[in-house]
Amino acid sequence: MMGLLRDGWDRLSLYLPILIMGVLALATYWLVRSTPEFAPPEAPRPPTHEPDYFMKKFSVRAFDASGRLKNEVSGDLAKHYPDTDLLEIDGVRIRAFNEQGALTTATARQAISNSDGSEVKLIGNARVVREAGSGKADAPRLEFRGEFLHAFTKTEQVKSDKPVTLIRGKDVFVADSMAFDNIKQVIELRGRVKGTLTPQQAP
Repeated sequence: MMGLLRDGWDRLSLYLPILIMGVLALATYWLVRSTPEFAPPEAPRPPTHEPDYFMKKFSVRAFDASGRLKNEVSGDLAKHYPDTDLLEIDGVRIRAFNEQGALTTATARQAISNSDGSEVKLIGNARVVREAGSGKADAPRLEFRGEFLHAFTKTEQVKSDKPVTLIRGKDVFVADSMAFDNIKQVIELRGRVKGTLTPQQAP
């Protein structure tokens, strides 16, 4: 009897390491299957042409170092696109003051502005008005009208490659395109240009 038990133990001792290795292999396989997989971190996605924020019935103001108002942009709805860093504004209204404090206003059905408002494309019933006295004390009121006007508030320029109407005081001009520089006091009318001049009344 003791011999049979000794023989059985000797055989078990021979196969025990194999049984232990088998159990460890099964345990390792179960552990690997049960461990949750962690996805590698995603690479940053490039910005898409989808608005990342909206503004409704808004007004944004910019001031200089002395606290003086430089420009104000307001509108019915604004959408910012991160891929181009442009702001599209419906029902836009703009007020801008130059270094002398002279006022220029702009309105349109829609505007596309860069991040600091220094370059604005006015689209649909666009209108830009430079009030009288801007630049020079005797400078007349100046108004631009058209379906497209490209305004540069820092350099005080207005350009268009579309038909425009220019009203200078009581004089009216129509052209196929134009470029206006308020600092240099130069207006360039191109294409078919028509004008109506009103004689100045004697003092």
